[in-house]
Amino acid sequence: MKKFLLATALTGIAAMSAQAASHAETVKVGVVLGFTGPLESLAGPIAGGAEMALAEINDAGGILDGKMVEGIRADATCVDAAAGTAAAERLVTSDGVAAIFGAMCSGTTGAILTNVSMPNGILQISASATSPGLSTQEDNGLFFRMAPSDARQGEVMSEIIMERGIKDVAVTYTNNDYGSGLADSFQAAFEAAGGTVTLSVAHEDGKADYSAEVGSLASAGGDALVVIGYVDQGGSGVIQAALDTGAFETFVLPDGMIGTALEETFGGDIDGSFGQNPSVQNERAEEFLGMAEAAGFDGTSVYSREGYDSMALMLLAMEAAGSTTGADAAAKVMELANAPGEKIYAGELAKALELVAAGTDIDYVGASAVELVEPGEASGGYVEVEMEGGKLVEKGFR
Repeated sequence: MKKFLLATALTGIAAMSAQAASHAETVKVGVVLGFTGPLESLAGPIAGGAEMALAEINDAGGILDGKMVEGIRADATCVDAAAGTAAAERLVTSDGVAAIFGAMCSGTTGAILTNVSMPNGILQISASATSPGLSTQEDNGLFFRMAPSDARQGEVMSEIIMERGIKDVAVTYTNNDYGSGLADSFQAAFEAAGGTVTLSVAHEDGKADYSAEVGSLASAGGDALVVIGYVDQGGSGVIQAALDTGAFETFVLPDGMIGTALEETFGGDIDGSFGQNPSVQNERAEEFLGMAEAAGFDGTSVYSREGYDSMALMLLAMEAAGSTTGADAAAKVMELANAPGEKIYAGELAKALELVAAGTDIDYVGASAVELVEPGEASGGYVEVEMEGGKLVEKGFR
């Protein structure tokens, strides 16, 4: 009898210990961004958005019966696919992450998906990868992005240029998946609308001098130069060379060129230049900006809103699935992101967790007015911007 009581007591203690360990267990998520490289000025705010959502989830009690979430940063350098893949592999094999937030640039994002996320069966969500190729890349249903495909951005950029009465442009693009994909989609849309691309040439990042590229573009002519590049790298180098030689005065700037670094580098020298980046009107946008300011990052920076939403949806999907397993969580993302359901905005993740735990449908709107279409990417809203008085000024949404 005593042996039975002792065994029962030990079993109870073991059960309580196991339960305590379960509650104390941490869910780890990799935060894989280009903290160095051609878009490093944008990486901090994107990470800030993601980590703010993570902190909000933890403040609400965590996920899966009280598990806290830990974000582990890794530098994908944005454009070095091998380095990004190696960084993601370390997160999985050494740190045991359950999911990957990232990467940032399209080529690295696709490489991590193919070589790390799919083989390990883990969920991956990018806030900023835009290459059209990602729409058809094999992903076993594990990959989502809060950014729309550049197939859509090319159309929007064409519309904006034509509406401004510009019919002839030269194009330069960074020589990678993002640059070539957007250049191709833009040229197809622009020429279909009656415009002319006088010359479309690639440029390499990291060069000290872009006068040769600018010379070729200037010889071809055009009323504006479309710069499909990175604001911290070759894109800005091309603009500087064009200004130095007087080759172009007006520049068309897609998402990779939109950032405070543009204002700091050129200021009023490129007033009148214009472009667009993914964004939609959100009746609660000011609340996110206030949250970002309190957290110490720039909430107006490109893809910082999407960073918040990517992490929030990733963790809510785990809660809804009752699992951190990639396939289980991935199966919940589209369901949570779209109607029907109670709308959830930035700052309401505690409410979202309660509703999800109760089995109530939610329609996650978040900071970027999330609406996902197949195959798991943003539907494609953009904000038009223009340089005025040395600052990027919003001109409207489309």
